[in-house]
Amino acid sequence: MAAKSARKKTAAAPKAKPATPSTPRKPRRKKAVPKSRGLTPADVASDSVEYPLEILEAVRTDGGEVLGVYREPLGGHPVVLAVLPIDLVEPTPYQRDLSEPHVKRLASAMERLDRFLDPVIAVRKDGRYWTPNGNHRLHASKLLGAKSIVALLLPDEDVAYQILALNTEKAHNLKERSLEVVRMYRGLVGAGRAGKETAFAHLFEEPAFVTLGAAYEKRPRFSAGAYHPFVKVVEDFLDKPLVDALALREARADRLLELDDAVVAVVNGLKERGMQSPYLKNFVVARINFLRFRKNGGKPDFDETLDRMLASALKFNLESVKREDIGRMGGGPVESDEEHG
Repeated sequence: MAAKSARKKTAAAPKAKPATPSTPRKPRRKKAVPKSRGLTPADVASDSVEYPLEILEAVRTDGGEVLGVYREPLGGHPVVLAVLPIDLVEPTPYQRDLSEPHVKRLASAMERLDRFLDPVIAVRKDGRYWTPNGNHRLHASKLLGAKSIVALLLPDEDVAYQILALNTEKAHNLKERSLEVVRMYRGLVGAGRAGKETAFAHLFEEPAFVTLGAAYEKRPRFSAGAYHPFVKVVEDFLDKPLVDALALREARADRLLELDDAVVAVVNGLKERGMQSPYLKNFVVARINFLRFRKNGGKPDFDETLDRMLASALKFNLESVKREDIGRMGGGPVESDEEHG
């Protein structure tokens, strides 16, 4: 009896699930020891560092004035505090679009305060000054009729790309992020920068942003939010020179727009059947996204994924969609045309 009982217990025991590889976590940043890094106030103000004399002369030649030179307190790099003729300062050609409402609000606040207290960051480029951080402050100052602007001038042009990458992380939305990244990408290609795309990953943050940005350039009203979740899965930084990688990114953007055309046709079909919801496109893309059911494995191929999703969109069965399906995605009931009156 004991043996039978043991066999029953063994048979009833749940089967062990096969181990699945877990996503590697980024190592946690070690807590810094207080006051263990950087410069003291005396070091920051010290003139013992070799300062960029060429830039100092250039500022004066350009009609500006050097207000001071110091070493920034974290890495000890030289920074020139200068006042520049405002008509020589301009945004980098690859950053996000200006927000006119933000410029007007900022200009109103500056006018009330009657002060400009936050210097822009600038690098000198071909007799002009690019600001990767300060475009809205620059335009607000111009709107108020300012003659000059105070800037923290950095001697290394490459720092502009790195600062712009930091700005990209805090851009307002996916469209701005993507456009800023692809414009930065084109700036690097236009400057003839050598190296593979993988070498610039720290500037672009996410490979999907380059492809989505190229799609936005071709179609400004492109709804990347519906596609971003699966594009993140299939994209990776390319082991190709920047100029070659950019051509591939543009080709992938064309594939995304081809898929978008098919998805929009399905959305229009659902609307003709009386379904109205802001989540229709997200619903359709989720329906054709087979990667949702994918088990752990190798990285999916971009073109194979687009081929399958496009085929699913082209043969999408409109009659299989129920109102409650879309309602569940949007968190509420789907309105009909009659409900819109």
